[in-house]
Amino acid sequence: MALTLRTDSELEKALDALVAAEGTSRQEVIRSAVIDRYYRQEHVELVAGSSAKMRERWGDVLDRLGSV
Repeated sequence: MALTLRTDSELEKALDALVAAEGTSRQEVIRSAVIDRYYRQEHVELVAGSSAKMRERWGDVLDRLGSV
């Protein structure tokens, strides 16, 4: 699948720096960035869900500890 990506000078500079530092292609730099962001977002959602469950289970205890 082909994709056209419009860039500006800031993105061009960042891409060039990453390509040079990593010794890879622009395509791989962009691919890696998108995949990394996808997994980070998934992680954030999992942590938020887990935190909500723990607050539901232990919220009263935490409230009492906070008032001591």
